[in-house]
Amino acid sequence: MRKQVVKSNIFLLLTAVIWGFAFVAQRVGMKFLGPFTFNAVRFLLGSISIIPIIIFYKNETGNKNNVKNLKSTISAGIICGIFLFLGSSFQQVGLQGATAGKAAFITGLYIVIVPIIGIFLKQHININSWIGAVAAVIGLYLLCVNGGFNISYSDSLELVSAFMFSGQIILIGHFVNKVDSIKLAFCQFMTCTILSFIIAIFKENINFHNIILSSAPILYGGIMSVGVAYTLQIIGQKFSEPAHASIIMSMESVFASLGGFLILGEYFGCKEIAGCILMFAGMLLSAVPSLKDKNTGTVF
Repeated sequence: MRKQVVKSNIFLLLTAVIWGFAFVAQRVGMKFLGPFTFNAVRFLLGSISIIPIIIFYKNETGNKNNVKNLKSTISAGIICGIFLFLGSSFQQVGLQGATAGKAAFITGLYIVIVPIIGIFLKQHININSWIGAVAAVIGLYLLCVNGGFNISYSDSLELVSAFMFSGQIILIGHFVNKVDSIKLAFCQFMTCTILSFIIAIFKENINFHNIILSSAPILYGGIMSVGVAYTLQIIGQKFSEPAHASIIMSMESVFASLGGFLILGEYFGCKEIAGCILMFAGMLLSAVPSLKDKNTGTVF
């Protein structure tokens, strides 16, 4: 079991790495495409990218009642997909008016939202996880926020996205051991694709030429951020509680800042480095119980 926990943590950290650099892709892609068109195309690509895996992947549950299991998977995928659609949409629309740093900070507040919701769901959260979450939030602030912090309309959209992503993380934790995880990912992506396309048709001008101009960020955002990373998230949450998983995945802000520095030439100074260190410390602190617990290998 302990090996499975470590493996899950590695998958979640890889998710954070991919999502972090995808933040750069999302910003670049918005130069030519509306937020819903961008999301629709990238989630469609993500759906297509995991079809070969589904074809060759055996049913995880071993359940002989495949029809019943497929219905459960589709239902779970639609529910998770709705929250993923809402989180991605509010985040992408908010990016049109919010600074990248504030957007990353506000969205990353799922670090504390997830364990708070967990209390109401009667989930036990270890004190180290709480301390780790607080340290990560402080580090997130240092990393992402420069100057004053005034809440604008765009910032409020990012806050809504943080709650939606929190719901998606908790729902994945609930469904991941009950249905086929790869098929769950596909159904989740397709739900987000369909809903995004519906909104894009009515609100945006879908221009194929602009899609071609945004091909590089779309390919990364679709295949890597959606197809690979969200699938790794689902697999990684198999042996990781939602609160602990949220802290690890919040490291996406660190890699987003690193990507901004390396690719976009954004400033990265001592305050940002201190923020990265605090977030990394928070992630390690939240994992301390799993290192001590040799009997169960759990993270809480």
